[in-house]
Amino acid sequence: MSHLYRHLRIHQVFGANTDVGKTIITTALVRASALKNSAVFYLKPISTGPLHDADDAHIKRFAGPNQSLVETRCLFRYDEPVSPHLAVKMASGAPKNAVSVPSDRTFLNSVAQYIRSCARKCPAGHIYIETAGGVHSPTLSGTTQVDSYRPLLFPTILVGDSKLGGISSTISSYESLLLRGYIVDAVILFRDHYYRNYEYLSSYFTARGLRVLSVDPPPPRLDNHAKNAENTEAYYAKIVSGGLDGDIFEAVRHLDDCHTRRIEELDTMPRRTLDTVWWPFVQHGLVNSETDVTVIDSAWGDFFSVYERAPEPPSETASSDNSLLSPQFDSSASWWTQGLGHSTPSLALAAASAAGRYGHVIFPEATHLPALKLAERLVKDGPGKGWASRAFFSDNGSTGTEVALKMALRAFSIKAVPALTPVERKNLGVVGLKGSYHGDTIGAMDATKKSIYSCEWHQPKGFWFEPPTVSIKRGKLVVSVPNPMFTSVASTHHFDTLDALYDVEGRLSSPLAEAYRLFMRQTLQTFNRSNEQRLAALMLEPIVMGAGGMIFVDPLFQRVLVDIVRDPSLFSTPLLVIYDEVFTGFYRLGLESAIPLLGANPDISVYAKILTGGTLPLAVTLTSDRVFQAFYSQSKADALLHGHSYTAHPIGCQVANETLDLISGLLQKEPWKAAQAKWSADAKSRSTIWSFWDPSFAQAMSHLDIVEEVMTLGTVFTVKFNGDNTGYASHCARKLLQSIKDVVNHGSRSSTLASDSFGIHFRTLGNTAYFMTSLNTSREIIEEVENRIWATLNTQNKGLLQ
Repeated sequence: MSHLYRHLRIHQVFGANTDVGKTIITTALVRASALKNSAVFYLKPISTGPLHDADDAHIKRFAGPNQSLVETRCLFRYDEPVSPHLAVKMASGAPKNAVSVPSDRTFLNSVAQYIRSCARKCPAGHIYIETAGGVHSPTLSGTTQVDSYRPLLFPTILVGDSKLGGISSTISSYESLLLRGYIVDAVILFRDHYYRNYEYLSSYFTARGLRVLSVDPPPPRLDNHAKNAENTEAYYAKIVSGGLDGDIFEAVRHLDDCHTRRIEELDTMPRRTLDTVWWPFVQHGLVNSETDVTVIDSAWGDFFSVYERAPEPPSETASSDNSLLSPQFDSSASWWTQGLGHSTPSLALAAASAAGRYGHVIFPEATHLPALKLAERLVKDGPGKGWASRAFFSDNGSTGTEVALKMALRAFSIKAVPALTPVERKNLGVVGLKGSYHGDTIGAMDATKKSIYSCEWHQPKGFWFEPPTVSIKRGKLVVSVPNPMFTSVASTHHFDTLDALYDVEGRLSSPLAEAYRLFMRQTLQTFNRSNEQRLAALMLEPIVMGAGGMIFVDPLFQRVLVDIVRDPSLFSTPLLVIYDEVFTGFYRLGLESAIPLLGANPDISVYAKILTGGTLPLAVTLTSDRVFQAFYSQSKADALLHGHSYTAHPIGCQVANETLDLISGLLQKEPWKAAQAKWSADAKSRSTIWSFWDPSFAQAMSHLDIVEEVMTLGTVFTVKFNGDNTGYASHCARKLLQSIKDVVNHGSRSSTLASDSFGIHFRTLGNTAYFMTSLNTSREIIEEVENRIWATLNTQNKGLLQ
């Protein structure tokens, strides 16, 4: 991840094109920095072409009077003067297609290790990292530079193009950097007095708050090497004067100021946040100091880059390779939204494309392509395939479920037999499960049993069953049945595999299924006789109830409940069935939707979170034609009078379409196949119910004495601890896992992925902790997270036994 040091200022140099003078301008910056008597490091990560033309040699030769303060380095050098992705394949003596191409990770680790070594060497200094070619020139792996370097996110200098066409290439390069979150501190280019691009670009970028600096161009290159070197030295001596003034020194001062301001802002963010922000789901009385505030400077992939305020060095001669930025694994997937990792370039481009084409446009009685395409793919080919006819857009999961409730209650009211009175319409209730959570809006809360999330206006409307749960206990896959059912069925039922437990159709004829049916029928008959309230809908979080404590529900129980509420012998008007898949949808649990697993279509279902890959809010409520027809008439009063100013906003819809495209590309890739094979009872097949988390890890965790149970599906792994049943208010899980947030190996804390080199940012639900991956998290990262969790909890477990 990114590096930041108080004593060492880092800037990366990108060019708007090839041959724009990156090395010339970087040489001038290096020379000026050295004249300020500070250590200067120059890194050329990749060099192609003859050694006598190497940029690092040029920098060292013309570093000026204080050349001894300058260190230059090249990490990957190839002889052929071609693009790096070709040069590595053409490396001399290597058979075609047999060359070992360094991966992006290897490449970035090499850069990161050099940066750390520089930080150890001096108490104060500058680093300049010069890229090759233009911003989109490929690196060794073929990934374009602007994407390959992005995890490191160094502050950037863009060297503009002073030649014909350079205005366009410079602005385009800047926008490419901006779209990927780069911090561009300055644009520097030559003052060409014919094209005068610097005049236009200065005006253009200054209006956008960006500093533009220009310098005189170098003299023409001469064939006489000695004379050329003499002219070049004279050029640098002229533009980098010893008086510490002039354009180049102004540029150095500006870059130094940008570095200082960045650290000052990061230093003040915790206090400013505590003074002005009201966080959701946080008791501010428990946030005791500024150190409790997680300052996220940036994010990439599965990681935050977190600022940790460090004290000033004890002396002017002290140095340290401890970066002020530490990588933290985002183990809550940022409240379950991340599906493809942070800052995915194609999602940023999709958002920018729609923002540029549409911004936001009104949606009632209108359409636009991003929304139409998304609606069609969700209804016809996605989770709505075979049952849904319409897609209704809203802005987040809570309002998506609120819409679903409005739809269901109206549809039931229209068809109810006997017809409902006005009073009965106002008093309709839902059937659900204890521990459900459908959002924070009032209607969504009213569809759940009273809980810690309830507010003063909360009026629970309905009846909620306590569900049987699924977990791994002491290595055994168990369905645990709650107390009210013990009289008719055993309290625990064991299964050998996930496939067997989640074979809902195969279990429908089991004695347990019959016990479920009998218990539900008797319970609901009693409710109907003793309550004036009419039940109108069943609302379920399929498979896992998230905010209620990551409760894995026996899917057989949910399927039987769906069948029961549609039984005309029990309900004269079948109840509407709502699946709240805001959390679980789009492969969070390894399946696009729980609908095929449960074997029963809903009337309404709700999707959000992963829908946009965690980039921005959007929700979609899918509904059957039966529900849609309940609102269809010639009267405006009969319409679904619910909407949002940003309904079907094109940016969200475009990003959602791109997200679904990316997910479809993952389904048959090797990491998914490998994970599915690990959870299969048959070594030659792949399990349909599976997890990215290793089965042996889950087994081992379940045997710890401090652990009551664990469970995992898809991206989700949960652990419930023993000894504290105070529910959501419990601090048990947080205390046991607190040390996992820290970076273990502080000597390499900013490595891109060195073992034990990152912290883990986690969230808890009372005595339950949960961890999530993205859909494309590498097995290597998951294994390191597993090892950190195991090491932390195994240590806690040993302490308990002692």
